[in-house]
Amino acid sequence: MTEEFHRIRRLPPYVFAEVNKAKAAARARGEDIIDLGMGNPDSPTPPHIVQKLVETVADPRAHGYSVSKGIPGLRRALAGYYDRRFGVTLDPETEVIATLGSKEGLANLAAAITSPGDTILVPNPSYPIHQFGFIIAGASVRSIPATPDEEMLRALDRAVRHSVPKPTALIVNFPSNPTAYVADLDFYRELVAFARRHEIWIMSDLAYAEIYFGDRVPPSILQVPGAKEIAVEFTSLSKTYSMAGWRMGFAAGNPRLINALTRIKSYLDYGAFTPIQVAAVAALSGPQDCVAEMRTLYRDRRDVLIRGLHAAGWDVPSPEGSMFAWAPLPAAFREMGSVDFSKLLLKEAGVAVAPGLGFGEYGEGFVRIGLVENTQRLRQATRAIRQFMGRHGVNLPDPAASGRRVGKDADLAADAAPVI
Repeated sequence: MTEEFHRIRRLPPYVFAEVNKAKAAARARGEDIIDLGMGNPDSPTPPHIVQKLVETVADPRAHGYSVSKGIPGLRRALAGYYDRRFGVTLDPETEVIATLGSKEGLANLAAAITSPGDTILVPNPSYPIHQFGFIIAGASVRSIPATPDEEMLRALDRAVRHSVPKPTALIVNFPSNPTAYVADLDFYRELVAFARRHEIWIMSDLAYAEIYFGDRVPPSILQVPGAKEIAVEFTSLSKTYSMAGWRMGFAAGNPRLINALTRIKSYLDYGAFTPIQVAAVAALSGPQDCVAEMRTLYRDRRDVLIRGLHAAGWDVPSPEGSMFAWAPLPAAFREMGSVDFSKLLLKEAGVAVAPGLGFGEYGEGFVRIGLVENTQRLRQATRAIRQFMGRHGVNLPDPAASGRRVGKDADLAADAAPVI
């Protein structure tokens, strides 16, 4: 009776717990903590979506059990979004299912398709559910590089040749959480050809599809001819429409995978509350000005953050997408590791970030910084970081020179580069 439960035993200690504990203690002491460690959108949900929820929730007919796979109108709305945004045709009946956020869908699909001992390929670093959804389901996970380039493709080839049993599924996530990498359609073409050749399922997490800052518009893997033979893609309203707490997401693509997820969810839930699903239809099918405004908001925050960090002597690449910056530890702090650095930054600068180790062992040496505070608070955070750096002997750049380097959008775009 005292042994750890089997599936719980496979989960490591929560890496973020130490930082979260220190953050809570600081707030209990009345300290002002600027929390850039979470991926929780701080903007309100657009009014027309909220109004549709209020309107629908007033109807008692909407108070009963809903439909596990999503009401028909919602599945049609998601298919309409894919047609407009990606030029991809989806059958709302067989190729779309609504989920309680993309995280729930990923975890339940992992449970639906995994046999004990299966080998799953997961980028490292990556969002924790990408690997732990399969680990909980009984699979073994093999790490591959997180970069959408030849390095990943070569690693996939090695994994297929040297893994026993042969890998059955692959996870990809672009724009990526936490690394902010953005993939292009040529990369997806090679990935799909590889997966079809070796009969490997692909699960693409496209939660950050609409958060991009330059000319590289994130594509869908389903744009590749033949992708629906082996791929399913997860999307979410959480970031696009600031609906994180509403828990509304989708899976779309291969009918066999969609059917597997539909069957397992039918045993587990009755779907999201119907008024939330109706409001989600309003989000997908209504005016999209709010999406462009959201994108501008995050771009402006990115510019303020990167400019301020450069002025503080912290050379952080400017992300092309997602709502995060993936920051290598400053040289003076590399030996202490991401967890201790995060705790020190919290203690001395009052700024909370997410240690890279929490996203996999290859995330060590980095921290994830969220664009989840307004520009005034971000400026306050970077000023505090600059003072923190100065106290630790970091040579600070000349402010005028730093401003010339990243003071304009064009300069920021020129500085944008993959994180190594």
